[in-house]
Parts: sequence; structure tokens; C-alpha cells
Amino acid sequence: MTDYMVRATAANDRIRAFACCTSDMVEQARRAHDTSPVATAALGRLLTGGAMMGTMMKGDHDLLTLQITGDGPIGGIVVTADSMGNAKGYVYKPHVMIHANSHGKLDVSGAIGKGTLQVIRDLGLKEPYIGSCDLQTGEIAEDLTYYFAVSEQVPSSVGLGVLMNRDNTVRQAGGFIIQLMPYTPEETIDALEHQLSRITSVTSMLDQGLTPEDILNTVLEPFDPVFNETIPLSWRCDCSKERVEKALISLGKGELATMAADGEPIEVACHFCGKKYNFTVEDLIRIKQQAVRK
Repeated sequence: MTDYMVRATAANDRIRAFACCTSDMVEQARRAHDTSPVATAALGRLLTGGAMMGTMMKGDHDLLTLQITGDGPIGGIVVTADSMGNAKGYVYKPHVMIHANSHGKLDVSGAIGKGTLQVIRDLGLKEPYIGSCDLQTGEIAEDLTYYFAVSEQVPSSVGLGVLMNRDNTVRQAGGFIIQLMPYTPEETIDALEHQLSRITSVTSMLDQGLTPEDILNTVLEPFDPVFNETIPLSWRCDCSKERVEKALISLGKGELATMAADGEPIEVACHFCGKKYNFTVEDLIRIKQQAVRK
């Protein structure tokens, strides 16, 4: 199944909903970073949530960044997504290996530990919108649910999942976000909570062959869902040598002069995709001159 997301409304527009499959995206992330199974699950969940949240933005150049920092062995996760369905991300320590949790599942919460979730929306204004909250469980779906409630005052239910094959490749990945609009009647809320209580896991539904449309039809069965849009999702990194040069310029002329004086070329790797960019001593001298002019 090719990665994509569907957007729907239900209960006479009292509910808005998103569901997606992201197996290819998460597998590409795994390959890019050679992540361990638990790191793949953690990164995959945040990638899936970020991809859906990114499409909630309106502008073609709007950018969303999700950052989790924790005291667990994985250290943290960063994901960026745009409004067009493109996302990328990385974990601080991609090769972490820990025991399964008490349910025999990948222990994402144990890998992340206690910490914070920060959401940054760059909408092209003078300052980005920044919201944050403490992690509630470290399982990511519950943490995003809590973030929506406390930082955006939008009652939500977030489901995210990554299922691995025995060879540690990604078998299934996907998720959903269900949100209530203001003044939703109590009986609608109660009925929705009942529907959500019947959901086992996103990955089990995907593994049974259900599509994102099927998932929302299952969750929103009593509410006559109306599908409004289908958006392709993809792993995409827009790094380039020019962007890396700008990052090097930001180091300042002193640091660049020291690097050039070492007389050795340098290699800079993109955090998001791992692509490597090489700079000769002559490149460093040129970049230092640009830093001086700035």
C-alpha cells in the first residue's frame, strides 16, 4: 500500500479526522539511519503524527517541527513536516537496544524516558508558534493527545503504531487523529469514546488489510464520515550543499578560520537523511570570506 493520508469530517462537522499509512516512509527512515527496532518504532510514530499534523497547516511553505527530548537512552527525536505531506526525522541515538516491555512489545516509553514535547509551527511570520508540554507516557500517541488538549485546547484522540518484521524491516506503520470541534454534544462525545475503546491497535488493522479509509469508517461508524481529501505522504529531505554552507557560515569566521588552518577537508552529514557533503580547504576559506562579509 502506497503511503497516503485521508481527511474526513463526521457528525455534521462536529468531528474532524485524519488517518494514514506510513510504512514506506518509516522504512526509508530506518534505512537512512540504520535504526534499531525500538528507535524505528519511536521515530516512526513521531513521523506519522508529524505528517498528519503538517497537513493541518495551510500555507505551501509552512513548516512543522516536533521535538521530543527525554532522559531515556534514545536521547530525543526530531521530525519536520510540511503541509504537502512530506516529512523527515532522526533520533539522537539510533542504535539503542533495550528489552521489551512487560507486554512483550518494543519499549518506546522506556527508550524515551521522562521529558518534554515541543511543537514549532513556522508559518512565515516574524516569530514561529511554539507550544510544549511534559511527556505523559513517552508512547508518543498519548503525548500528542495531551499536547492537543493543553496547548491547543482541542480534545483529540491520537493512535500511532509501527509493526516490525523479524528481519527488523518495517511491516506496517500508520495512525489516526480524531478531533472534536467546539460545542460537540455530550452524546456524540460518549459515542465516540465508546468507538475508540473498541480499537485494538492501528498496526493490527493495517496488518489485516484495512486502508486509512477503513480505519476511519471503523472509528466513525455511527457518525456518517465524509471523506474530503486524499494526500500522498512521503519521506523527503531537502538538504543541499548550499544549505550546509549556510549552516557553516553561521559558525562564524573564527571557527571557520580554525577549520581552514587545520589544512584538512571536512565532511558534514545531514542529520535527517545522512547524506554527506565534502568541503575542501579552499571551500572553507571561501565560506569564511562570506562569513566576514556578513
